[in-house]
Amino acid sequence: MRWSAGWFGTVGQGRRPAGGRAVPGLGATWTCGWPQARVRAVADDRAALAVIGECGADDGQLQSALPVVRAKGWRALTRWPGSYLVIARSGGTLTVIGDLAGQHPVYYRTDVTGTWWSTAASALAALDGAPVDVPALAAHLAFGQPDVLAGRSLFRGVNRVPGGHLLLIGSGGVSVERYEPVTYPRVDLVQQAPVVRGALAEAVAARVDGRPVSADLAGLDSTTLACLAAQRGPVAAVTFADERLRDDDLAFAVRTAATVPGLTHHTVPGAVDTVYYAGLDDLSGLPVTDAPNAYAITASIKRAVLDTVAANTSGPGVHFTGAAGDAVLSAPSSYLADLQRERRHRRALQHAFGHARLRHTSASAVLARTRPASRIDLAGAWRQTAGDLRRPARDWIPQAQRPLAWTPLLASADWMTHDARLILAAAVDEAAEVVIDAPARLADWSDRQDLARVGANTSGWRALALAGHGIELAAPFLDNEVIRACLAVAADERGAPSTYKPLLDAAFADSDVLPPFVLARTTKGGFNALAYAGLRDNAPILRDLLGPSSQLAALGLVTEQPIADALARAAAGQPTAQGALHLVVAAEVWLRQHAAASTARWEEVSDRVAAA
Repeated sequence: MRWSAGWFGTVGQGRRPAGGRAVPGLGATWTCGWPQARVRAVADDRAALAVIGECGADDGQLQSALPVVRAKGWRALTRWPGSYLVIARSGGTLTVIGDLAGQHPVYYRTDVTGTWWSTAASALAALDGAPVDVPALAAHLAFGQPDVLAGRSLFRGVNRVPGGHLLLIGSGGVSVERYEPVTYPRVDLVQQAPVVRGALAEAVAARVDGRPVSADLAGLDSTTLACLAAQRGPVAAVTFADERLRDDDLAFAVRTAATVPGLTHHTVPGAVDTVYYAGLDDLSGLPVTDAPNAYAITASIKRAVLDTVAANTSGPGVHFTGAAGDAVLSAPSSYLADLQRERRHRRALQHAFGHARLRHTSASAVLARTRPASRIDLAGAWRQTAGDLRRPARDWIPQAQRPLAWTPLLASADWMTHDARLILAAAVDEAAEVVIDAPARLADWSDRQDLARVGANTSGWRALALAGHGIELAAPFLDNEVIRACLAVAADERGAPSTYKPLLDAAFADSDVLPPFVLARTTKGGFNALAYAGLRDNAPILRDLLGPSSQLAALGLVTEQPIADALARAAAGQPTAQGALHLVVAAEVWLRQHAAASTARWEEVSDRVAAA
């Protein structure tokens, strides 16, 4: 697992990360598992700056940024293409800045002598064997929104820096400060389209640096990245094409590769074991990650893709994925609640008709589902959620049939014991009392939460690609500048039901990047068939994972009968709570992996060696 860490204190700390490499110019700061080319640092006698990860700034730009560090212009250090961690020192102040999507998260813990920080919460927990924070893990399972209990990590006593915030450490102590606006100033979609195209082009260019390049070639988002990369050199494009999927990804991929110079297409056929939940009878085959991630569930599918990439490239390189394209290029219909809140009733009704046609329902039903969320703010919604948790568990119905909520209770919340629900309710009530600078719009809140969730999951996919194949995963839609460019466009423009991904269409319609037939596409592939096949084929393994020996069950976070009922529905081909099952299985895998992990995270050293 790749991670970074540092110490800031009044006295030395006689530990450092096992096998860690010191970052020049920043004192007690180390990286673990990062290749040297992805760790760059500059310094003078008054300031120091390091970037860790895929950063598009060259050495001259980093050197030129030292006056910005001295002036404490922190946000400017996050505006280069790529996805990276920033560590900056200005005089006696140290600042650690993660990215907006949580691919480089920041955690910390303090005592009377100083502060440890790290990008791995589990590493800080390993300093003294801190246990899992049960309410935080319950929130992860019940909501899937990382910022509900914003300052809590999944380990007791380890603090989390929420999205859009930075960690500031100095002689006066530790503080967490916001560096990203809660809401971006709105820009017209047509006006912003070239900005989006430029941000994506720069994000791709930052990774095309002589390494072999491969890319998913499936939906609109991954196709866009593959075509952008092909403008800079050859790309091995791969399409997962299991016949059970019954979509048109393969047909579009073949046609695109035949049209766009530089794309060489390879099909990844499905197999009996390329389904969800395959291989979970032996967890040793999965890399240990810092947090639960969805790619533990789909590992066999991702390995099939990576195997094809490895077989058709000259060596480990960079692989582009369209992860998070949906989150930034479009928007769910929840923005209708904002239109109603702002009394934009004509536009709300117009859009409701469009969404109703797509869902084969009525406009009045669409508006009725979104109306409750328009009459409450974030803190009030959390108090309402806490009240729901104190009531008996609900019978399962699909989430799309429930009223829209700022923080929806997932089916997994109904699988917890009553005591666990009460503990979580108390934590949510407490969060509602202290929430500050909350967004006024539901779309602004849900956009950021979706990105944080996708970012954390993509980190798991990246770990899988590195562990098995040495391949770097690139997800440019999760880059800071791409997020900023896209989310500056209002959700009701990005999510307008009359056009499929109108922002992408506007950004590339007059360019030579994408063939016109790609932009004209209105379909999207899905993996439901493989999810249900996996649930059916691996039901005995899942019952064992989440049965009497379950670590989640020991914490009161799952109970056996609801799981059995959900699996029985899946086996019968009936709708079931797929998303909730993914969450709890991934969390159970993560708990078992950490319980079995034997690798030492820290080593004892003298203070002089620790700082070297």
